[in-house]
Amino acid sequence: FVFTTLDSVLSAFRSICGEDGVSLGEAVRQQHGKDESVHRCCPPDVVVFPRCVEEVSALAKVCNNHRLPIIPFGTGTGLEGGVSAVTGGVCFSLRNMDQVLDVHQEDFDVTVEPGVTRKALNAYLRDTGLWFPVDPGADASLCGMAATSASGTNAVRYGTMRENVLNLEVVLADGNIIHTAGKGRRPRKTSAGYNLTNLFVGSEGTLGIITKTTLRLYGIPEAVVSAVCSFPSVQAAVDSTVQILQAGVPIARIEFLDDVMIDACNRFSSLSYPVTPTLFLEFHGSERSLEEQVQTAEDITQSNGGSDFQWARDAETRNRLWKARHDAWYAALALRPGCKAYSTDVCVPLSRLPQIIVETKEDLIKNRLTGPIAGHVGDGNFHCLMVVDPNDPEEQRGVHLFTERLARRALAMDGTCTGEHGVGLGKRALLCEEMGPMAVGVMQRLKDTLDPKNLMNPGKVLQPREL
Repeated sequence: FVFTTLDSVLSAFRSICGEDGVSLGEAVRQQHGKDESVHRCCPPDVVVFPRCVEEVSALAKVCNNHRLPIIPFGTGTGLEGGVSAVTGGVCFSLRNMDQVLDVHQEDFDVTVEPGVTRKALNAYLRDTGLWFPVDPGADASLCGMAATSASGTNAVRYGTMRENVLNLEVVLADGNIIHTAGKGRRPRKTSAGYNLTNLFVGSEGTLGIITKTTLRLYGIPEAVVSAVCSFPSVQAAVDSTVQILQAGVPIARIEFLDDVMIDACNRFSSLSYPVTPTLFLEFHGSERSLEEQVQTAEDITQSNGGSDFQWARDAETRNRLWKARHDAWYAALALRPGCKAYSTDVCVPLSRLPQIIVETKEDLIKNRLTGPIAGHVGDGNFHCLMVVDPNDPEEQRGVHLFTERLARRALAMDGTCTGEHGVGLGKRALLCEEMGPMAVGVMQRLKDTLDPKNLMNPGKVLQPREL
């Protein structure tokens, strides 16, 4: 901030969103300069708390006029440093915009503001017989999930945010408001013009601020059953996954945990599963269709040397099972108290999954690194939860080199360096390797058109350009 303009900017902010809507406090700024990633805290110069899209637009105009960077903030649960204010500026904390708008029960859609989280939406929908299935584990802002193209354990059946966003309201860098599919529109499909909606899904705040998202909803399944199956080897577990999908079983979740991960989860969540490569499965459907799905899946797992299924039929047991899976991050951290965790996020075509997981395990063991593996194997996406001592530069370097090797291994198998967490700060160079210079050049030109002053979340996704 240039101090000559500071007073005039702050008074403009206060006139837009009130005295309470502007904070210069050290603690508030620190809280908004960091997410759940290993990237260090970069606090913004000021945090504003708009209450509606008109306020977001007015604030953006002030920032645009004074060339102040804009960093959108939802719940701070991202994993790639997406909220770090690397060049200072203004954090737009959107938690006060927390309305669920326009539930259309018969049309299976809903519109929400950025302060609405995944759990809050499903609690709101409880009596409608509908739910929103995309589930990244964290109770994240749904608009933040759109901004990072998040997914999670249910994506194998219900898709990621890309497939489930019908429309977005976006405030651009100059304060103009657009609706990516046309104002108020929510058709189930469209061939109208360029796909602006999916340009902003996954844009990580670098093209505009998402202030509303219209989402697809689904009927709550009549019957749900979960199961756990242990395997003699990683190969057997992953082969089973591929075969279950090839058999056309509409599995709702199929999660892989390696021996290190299941051991950590047993300890952390007081479970007693065998310490071998394991699949957590979940089936959704009618009672009759479930019988058929389960039979096919069980035949396949047993032909690969899998154990009998351990069932979780009632909601309480199921919730305990999936809470244990979602707590894998904390379970990994508990393996080495005082350490930090970093999650890798590669994703490869299904047929390459057995090979990449086996090679990655070998790499971890050879380099004596702690990295339990958990993965959404139905999508070809898995995470190594790298537990690293922040005070050991040698170990940090070893982990960094490992993550680069893993990403390049995925790229060599026609995969991606990030399946669901995003690029943020740490994968900008890998994005260039993955997409190639021409495609990244097109991204840069899109950015320059929508944000010519480079104010929207600068330094993320695309590498800073040499001017």
